[in-house]
Amino acid sequence: MSTVDTLVGGWQFLMENFDQFLILLREHLTMVLLAEVLALAVALPLGVFAIRDERAKRVILSFGNVAQTIPTLAIIALAFPILGLGFKPSVLALFAYALLPILINTIAGLDEVDEDTIEAAKGMGMTKMEILRKIRFPLAIPVIFAGIRTSAVINVGTAYLAFFIGGGGLGVWVIGGINLFNMEQMVAGAIPGALLAIGLDTLFAMIERRLGGQVSIDSVPA
Repeated sequence: MSTVDTLVGGWQFLMENFDQFLILLREHLTMVLLAEVLALAVALPLGVFAIRDERAKRVILSFGNVAQTIPTLAIIALAFPILGLGFKPSVLALFAYALLPILINTIAGLDEVDEDTIEAAKGMGMTKMEILRKIRFPLAIPVIFAGIRTSAVINVGTAYLAFFIGGGGLGVWVIGGINLFNMEQMVAGAIPGALLAIGLDTLFAMIERRLGGQVSIDSVPA
């Protein structure tokens, strides 16, 4: 079977099973976005804490690096006694993979703010919290969002492994298609995942530009 025939067959399979596709896509997207939200909720406070204490920064980054090296299925296996099979351990595994890129970029972005700008803000009487909120975070937005985009794209692919523990998602079609030697089913699950990764990357890039555009030169002390 040629590549064109496989793509056509994949499209036909998707159309014939469109209701199931919508369910799997929703599960896939929910896992990825929930993991991103949880990673942001943890990475941003940790990043702020890390830039204030060099020793804490080393510990936090070391922990993040260790978490990133643990295979996804190993994280699922460790979470199984507590969370069981299905959606929750899948999100936990994706959270572990989403955390490090966001954490590293948050620390880097906050650290890279020019010290002269910080000193100027202090001279104007701004508190540490005001400097963080009005200076550091706005200027660090492009770097932080680069981490968010990276983790989102990685997790769209990683989420396919949720199939192995009943987490749902597009992996039901892709891995199921591989097991059944059904190329049309595999393509019907793989191509939407690739498009989803591109779509999320584009969406976060648009949000990044919108937020970054709100930081005017007048908001930064001269």
